[in-house]
Amino acid sequence: MKVLLVEDEAIIAAPLVEGLEHEGFEVVHASTGADALAAGDVDLVLLDLRLPDVDGYELCRTIRRDSDVPIIMITSRGEEVDRVIGLELGADDYVVKPFGFRELMARIRAVLRRTQPRAEAAEPVVVVGPLELDQRARRVTVGGREVSLTCKEFDLLTLLANEAGAVVTRRRVLEEVWDTQWGGGARAIDVHLAALRRKLGDRRWIETVRGVGFRLQAPA
Repeated sequence: MKVLLVEDEAIIAAPLVEGLEHEGFEVVHASTGADALAAGDVDLVLLDLRLPDVDGYELCRTIRRDSDVPIIMITSRGEEVDRVIGLELGADDYVVKPFGFRELMARIRAVLRRTQPRAEAAEPVVVVGPLELDQRARRVTVGGREVSLTCKEFDLLTLLANEAGAVVTRRRVLEEVWDTQWGGGARAIDVHLAALRRKLGDRRWIETVRGVGFRLQAPA
C-alpha cells in the first residue's frame, strides 16, 4: 500500500518514512505541494498544513477535487476551528503535533478500515428511492446524477443506507465510522452530515432524531 507523506521538515519526515516503511508501506515523500500533486496515485495521504509553496488546506481542497483518496492532516494547529475547516475540506482525520507514532498508525489503520471493507458487503448496490449506492465501486447517484463524496462521507452514507428507514444511533456512527478515541468525533458527525445533506440535494434525506441518532429515507 502506497502512502504519500507531504511534510517539508526533514527532521519530522525522516523518522516517519522509516517507521511507515517498517510497517510495510511504500512511502512517497513530498516536501512541497507541487511535489505532492505530481506524486501520482496513492492509497493514503498524510498532509502537513504548513508547506513552503501552498497552504495545506488549499492543497487538501485540490486533492479532494479530483480524488477520494483518504487524507489525514498532520499539523500543529489544534484549535477546534482548524479541525472543522480540515474536515469540511474533505480530510478523513486530523492529528495534532506532537503525536506518537503508535497513535498515527492507529489512526491510519482506522481510516483504512473505514474506507475499504464495506465494499465487500453482501448487497453491493443499495437502493433507497432515487438514491443508488454501489458499495464495491464506491459510487453514489441520486436520480441518475453522480454525487462526489469524500471517503468519510461515503462511509457515513453507507451505514445509514444499509439501515434505511431505521434510526442509527450517534454512538454507533462514532464506533463504526469514526475513531472513538478522538474526542472531536461528535462534532465531526455534524460537519459531515451537513455536507451529505447538501450534496444529496435535499436535507430531508437524513433526519436527525433528537437525542438518539439519524435516519436515512427518501424525501416525500
